[in-house]
Amino acid sequence: MYFRRTSRRAPGSSAPRPRTTGTLLAAATAAVLLVPACSPSGSSDAVEGAAAALPALPKATPAALTSYYGQRLAWHGCGASGFECATMKAPLDYADPSAGDIKLAVARKKATGRGKALGSLMVNPGGPGGSAVGYLQQYAGIGYPAKVRARYDMVAMDPRGVARSEPVQCLSGRAMDTFTQTDSTPDDQRETGQLVDAYKKFAEGCGKRSAQVLRHVSTVEAARDMDVLRAALGDRKLTYVGASYGTFLGATYAGLFPDRVGRLVLDGAMDPSLPARTMNLDQTAGFETAFQSFAKDCVQQLDCPLGGKGTSPARAGDKLKAFFRKLDAHPIPTGDADGRKLGEALATTGVIAAMYDESAWAQLREGLTSAMKENDGAGLLVLSDSYYERDAKGHYTNLMFANAAVNCLDLPAAYTAPEQVEEALPAFEKASPVFGRGLAWASLSCAYWPVKPAGEPHRIEAKGAAPVVVVGTTRDPATPYRWAQSLARQMSSARLLTYEGDGHTAYGRGSACIDAAINTYLLQGTPPADGKRCS
Repeated sequence: MYFRRTSRRAPGSSAPRPRTTGTLLAAATAAVLLVPACSPSGSSDAVEGAAAALPALPKATPAALTSYYGQRLAWHGCGASGFECATMKAPLDYADPSAGDIKLAVARKKATGRGKALGSLMVNPGGPGGSAVGYLQQYAGIGYPAKVRARYDMVAMDPRGVARSEPVQCLSGRAMDTFTQTDSTPDDQRETGQLVDAYKKFAEGCGKRSAQVLRHVSTVEAARDMDVLRAALGDRKLTYVGASYGTFLGATYAGLFPDRVGRLVLDGAMDPSLPARTMNLDQTAGFETAFQSFAKDCVQQLDCPLGGKGTSPARAGDKLKAFFRKLDAHPIPTGDADGRKLGEALATTGVIAAMYDESAWAQLREGLTSAMKENDGAGLLVLSDSYYERDAKGHYTNLMFANAAVNCLDLPAAYTAPEQVEEALPAFEKASPVFGRGLAWASLSCAYWPVKPAGEPHRIEAKGAAPVVVVGTTRDPATPYRWAQSLARQMSSARLLTYEGDGHTAYGRGSACIDAAINTYLLQGTPPADGKRCS
């Protein structure tokens, strides 16, 4: 599978923000698994009944956690005007609170308007590995609808291991450059060995640099941190908007603390019940669907390098695949200060980056035209670098490291040997002729992770929770629509809200219908009717 990706574009913002995590190689760290419950057809429905439900935690706060729940946050000015920051303590290990603390970065922007205050609205952009604090300060705190920001204190916490919260570290910038350029579609045993070695080196780097925190960055632990923050903020219940992986985090919270659910929006929903092959194939098919939408639009444009009017998406895909094969053999110049050339791996990442938001399609057409017709890979490299969160000086955020750490801890590895990937290749290539081969090999990296997984696939029922709004986009590349349908069926109080459109996530993407439904829920507590559809 590729990864759980975040959505950085805040509701109401106009600037497109292709989101985070990695290329086919780094994306391999997504939460994927291989378990006997996987059905031959890859049906999500077949899996839902096979996975056990996540049990709720006891309602009473354990005595060993009382000091954490009772802590007072020391707020101070930070970042842009109007924002405050604080550090919250949580137990490193909830099973043994005496083992020490982990310090978590928190930020907020207090309600800006008059009227009855509604408490805190916690936001998370996903990833895993996306900085919620950065998202709040750069987007949500200024881009969420004014009427929402007027009534809520906007709050974010970087999850454990992410950004400002004792971040996981793995490789230097130069080593990451090498990692991201490794051939992720090996053609022979030598190239397969190089790919395996890259995965092992990445995993070993994480184990050496972040040994202690690496065992305690699971989604369950992060959800428990959210409840500590809820209490420290003085809120009786949690109000929350999570995108992409943030939906898994929010749904996990609801499963653990159903009686503390306030108003939860899960946008671009994930399905926690899926085993690896089903999840991987679903997402692979999702990227193919997104590419076909792009291709249909591209061939109508005068600057499309994949064909003119009348060219089928399949033919456009064949042309793109041929270009990738050419780059595999002969990378092209980019003008990069560090001498990087555009090979197949970086080019594929650049293309996939633009699949998350149709407003990036024009940039992708331009980048493909320059690369395919002018032998200039700079445009696609820009897309790839933005995806990795690599700056012009060659520095990477810890996004990819945290992404791997959370995903490989949450669930067992999809495959444990290259031979298993080779057996799966036909199914992946059928799901996506364009991306399938790389996405299949991207499922291998957690096999070499230095920490054993702590979780298994599970359903989330959250029995007794207040209504939860689950949002799905019909042509979402990273979190396929069927995942939202499945999560909505699992959760006892879920209301499914559907956006009929392209791109990753729905809130703030231009649909007045979606935005009105979510804003009404957040402000008035009235959820949309189950099954409501918007375009």
